[in-house]
Order: sequence, then structure tokens, then C-alpha cells
Amino acid sequence: NERLNDWLEVDAIVMAVADDVLESFDPDPDHDGINERNNEGLHTSGGNIQDFLPEDEKERRRKAGQRAKWAINVNVLANILLLIGKIVAVFSSGSLSLLASTVDSALDLLCTLIVWSTNRIVQWRLNSLQRKFPVGRRRLEPLGILVFSIIMVISFAQILQESVEKIMPLKGKAEELPWLAVGAMGATVVIKGIIWFGCIPIKTTQVQALAQDCKTDVIFNTLSLLFPFVGYKANIWWLDPAGAGLLSLFIIYDWGETCFENVTRLSGQAASEKLNAKLLYMAYRFSPIVQGFKSVQAYHQGDGVWVEYDILLDQNTKLHRSHDVAETLQYCCEGLDEVDRAFVTTDYSIGGPSGHASDAERT
Repeated sequence: NERLNDWLEVDAIVMAVADDVLESFDPDPDHDGINERNNEGLHTSGGNIQDFLPEDEKERRRKAGQRAKWAINVNVLANILLLIGKIVAVFSSGSLSLLASTVDSALDLLCTLIVWSTNRIVQWRLNSLQRKFPVGRRRLEPLGILVFSIIMVISFAQILQESVEKIMPLKGKAEELPWLAVGAMGATVVIKGIIWFGCIPIKTTQVQALAQDCKTDVIFNTLSLLFPFVGYKANIWWLDPAGAGLLSLFIIYDWGETCFENVTRLSGQAASEKLNAKLLYMAYRFSPIVQGFKSVQAYHQGDGVWVEYDILLDQNTKLHRSHDVAETLQYCCEGLDEVDRAFVTTDYSIGGPSGHASDAERT
């Protein structure tokens, strides 16, 4: 049950992280000038909350990162080999479907290089980059996918135009695909199918984009084989260019949808109901110290999610206690894999302003 797994993850993070975070706020509890807790807490890890996560959670995230690297590296190698095979094959045939398949493979390689380079840039720990991007560079990943989506749509619009131009004379000759072309596209279907199923469990934007691309390749290359084959056997000359046109429309629609999805996420799309329920449970783990919640908002800033809590405390709560509760909730929330950043404000009354000026972001 996914809901139970979410609750178990939240419980594990709160139990593992909360005490260490609380101790970090006051490394000198007896105020004698000696930091008794100097070797404990967030200040010893450079503020990295990952160091305090349960061992099984750290291992799970480490394995997910390794699988993501594996998927990207394998995809790079596969795309290079398949592209070489198709370039050789395209010179031995005049099939427009084969040309479209070759263009698709070239763009696959470009997609993989974009994903690989943005992934590497995000992982760089250069001081100059950290000063220039103080909250990280994770949004480079969906931006890279967005750029590639636009390139994909424009490229296949050109293939669609060529398909129409080839059909317009209303006459032509069906061409047989050489065995080299059949072998290249058959290999693409098999290899991309294996990578597709291998990428499905890896839930990151860049790897899911590669999984989508591999799925598209399997469909695309299967149909790229069928259209010219059936056209030649049935002597239907227009089936090959018509098939290339239909495949181009499919690619334009598919990647246009991906483009729109990344635009909405970069524009601050609300987080899913499933994640909102998880965040609410995280907040309720701090009751009865936290008496209620004025608001809980979660929204995308690219692939990751930013969270805003406005919690209710007793009006007589001392400042140090209010600070410790709010910031512990903040760090625990940022320990969730889906959350990039969390902000917690405190209040003592359920009435009053919502916490942000309603006209702060003008439309």
C-alpha cells in the first residue's frame, strides 16, 4: 500500500532526524562556553540533512542514483551504435520512414547528451556555482528536457513537410527496405525495449524522459519497418511517406505533451494530492506541540517540490521553543526525497492574513 509506505517513510525520517536537528540549535546547552555537542548535529555535516537519514533510506537513494547513472550511460552507448547503423542503412534506401527513424536516432543521442550534461552540472560543487545559484541547480534538468522537446517537435515538423511533398505528385514507386535497414531498426526495437523497461522504476525527470524516449523508439521503429514493408509487398507507393507523416504527427504530439508538462512544473504547478497527504502527515507528527495548521502549500519548482507550512502554536510559546519546532519540521520535510526546499512560519491565531500578500505576484 503506497499510503502506508509514505507514512512509514515519514516516521523513519522524523525519528532519525528530529533529535539531531534539535541538538544542533544549542551546541552549548549549559552555557559554559564549551560546545559539548560540537561533534553532533547539522553544523558538523555542513547542513546536509541526508547524513542523518536512516541507513536503509540512504542505501535506497544511493542505489537509485546508481541506476540513474547506469541508464544514462547505457543509453548513450546504445544511441551511438544505433545511429551509426542507421546512417549506413539510409544511404542504401530512399525510404522516408527510414530517414525519419535515422533523424529520431540522431535526436535520441542529442537528448541523452543533454540529460547527461545537465545531470553532471547539477552535481558540480564549485564554490562559484554555489554563489551564483544559492538554492541549487536542479531546475537545469527539466530545462534541458524542455529544450530537447522543442528541438524534437521542430525536427519532425520538417519530416512531416517532406512526407507531404513526396505524396503531393500523386505518383511514385514503392521501395524495398534492404536487409541492413531491417537489421538496424530491428536492433533498435530490441535494445530500446530493454532500456525502456530498465528505466521505468527510476523516478527522476531525466531518466523518465529517457524511458519515454525509448518507448517512443520501440513504437516508431516497429511502424517504420511495417509501413515500407507492407507498401512494397502490396505495391502501395504512398504508404511509406504517409506512414512517415503519421509517425511525425505522433512524435510531435508526444513531445509537445512533454514540453507542456515541464513548462507547467517550472511555472509552479501544485504538487499531487498524494504528496500533499504525505506532507500533512509529516506536520501532524509534531502534534500536540503544533496545535494546528493555518495552511500547507506544496508546488513544483521544476522536478522538485517547495513546501510552505504555516503552523499554529500556543500564544505563550517561548521564542526558542517556537524556533526549534518550526525549524525541526522544516529540516524533516527537506529530508523527503521529493522536497527541494521547505519554509515554516508560526502563528498563534487561526484568523488574520494568510501569510502572503495576494497581489505580490501580479498576473
